[in-house]
Amino acid sequence: MTREPKHEPPSQDTIDALVRIVGEAHAIREEEAMAPYLVEWRDRYRGKAALVLKPGETSEVATILKHANEAKTPIVPQGGNTGLVGGQIPFESGHEVVVSLERLTHVRDIDLASNTMTVEAGLVLALARQVAASAGRLFPLSIASEGSAQIGGVLATNAGGMAVLAYGSARDLTLGLEVVLADGRVWNGLRSLRKDNSGYDLKDLFVGSEGTLGIITAAVLRLFPKVVERVTCMAGLSALETAPAFFVRALERSGPALTAFEIMPRIGMEFVLRHGGSARDPLPSPYPWYALFDLTSPREGEALQRLAETLLGEGLEAGEIDGAVIASSLAQGEELWRLRELMSEMQKHEGASIKHDIAVPVARVPELVARANQLVELMIPGARPVPFGHLGDGNIHYNVSQPPGMDRAIFLNYWEALNAAVHEVVLDLGGSISAEHGIGRLKRDLLPHAKQPIELELMRKIKAAFDPNFILNPGKLL
Repeated sequence: MTREPKHEPPSQDTIDALVRIVGEAHAIREEEAMAPYLVEWRDRYRGKAALVLKPGETSEVATILKHANEAKTPIVPQGGNTGLVGGQIPFESGHEVVVSLERLTHVRDIDLASNTMTVEAGLVLALARQVAASAGRLFPLSIASEGSAQIGGVLATNAGGMAVLAYGSARDLTLGLEVVLADGRVWNGLRSLRKDNSGYDLKDLFVGSEGTLGIITAAVLRLFPKVVERVTCMAGLSALETAPAFFVRALERSGPALTAFEIMPRIGMEFVLRHGGSARDPLPSPYPWYALFDLTSPREGEALQRLAETLLGEGLEAGEIDGAVIASSLAQGEELWRLRELMSEMQKHEGASIKHDIAVPVARVPELVARANQLVELMIPGARPVPFGHLGDGNIHYNVSQPPGMDRAIFLNYWEALNAAVHEVVLDLGGSISAEHGIGRLKRDLLPHAKQPIELELMRKIKAAFDPNFILNPGKLL
């Protein structure tokens, strides 16, 4: 259990002053009304708060932090509350104030010449993608929770998603930021420059900092040409060991047209087919593993269908894959992607799940899975590993479903021990214990084992410089 930092509860005068900043209509004091802001969707973390504030402008966020810093009142910034490591949830003392950015939803600017849009932190990711599409552009960041995840939270956790292979993570898609610092000052770094070597890149500190250095209130995001042609393919593999070679082949043959490349195990496919409603088996025969990938282009007439046929034919001849299907329409392509997108959600129907968000070099993914599977069987006989995810960038969601018939609570008691064992394998393979979900509360105490002492020392010095009173999301990440 992550230890909670010690803070004094805010005085009534402090609470009243904070409420006046946003107005009674945008402050929540009642415990029942605060409830949606105090629990994450998996119900792993629940907390309490002295107050929930919903500012409507950057100036209000600045005034909140100025008062909080003077009173040494801890602040928990929150976006769409879709985080998976507990970083957006307050602790149980009730001494913290949650600041929700949900009212900061304006699109401030769209610059088609620069291929950028400037949006506020509370804009839901799916709406940001729609705004870009309406302007004839693509904002490529796409995650399962995009219907509720907000831009500020997406940037604060440096979210990844399906298209990192082609477009990069949230950090790569961010050109500029507006950030409220712990003392209430506002850094206006909303620049749309692609080249700027004028000193330290401050925005890269804030992206991925999980609200511990400042509160992101707006961002300049990169846009790309809209996808005009898309071909979706799924291949069946008899062994995971051939997946990296097939991925390399796809990348060499397709270049930038290869925008996503995922792997899924048969057990995960069976979960989706069992519980996913209209989901259908994608290939005539079952395979132990599946590779799902997209070829896309912003231009018509790119012959992507022929490229896909050639690529799959070569993979079959080389023994890297054993069967394949090319989606005959965009709708069928969406059906194939739905199989992947439902994989984590459908695990809920099979009982509790112990999760890992990890990354290793692409070529070492099969070794990771093989070694981790052995550990699972030794530690929890009958448990069911469901490793899936972004082979193209080495990010695997190594989830483990409880054995049929095992008590849920008993299984979940293995969480920390299994995490530790799997993470040892990950670090031995030169990987990361957190690929795209962040550290938050879940992995805070694991960080000293995964980072060099000098890295932690530098991180703590940065935290102390930006937030000397340690009011911003205390107890998270560090």
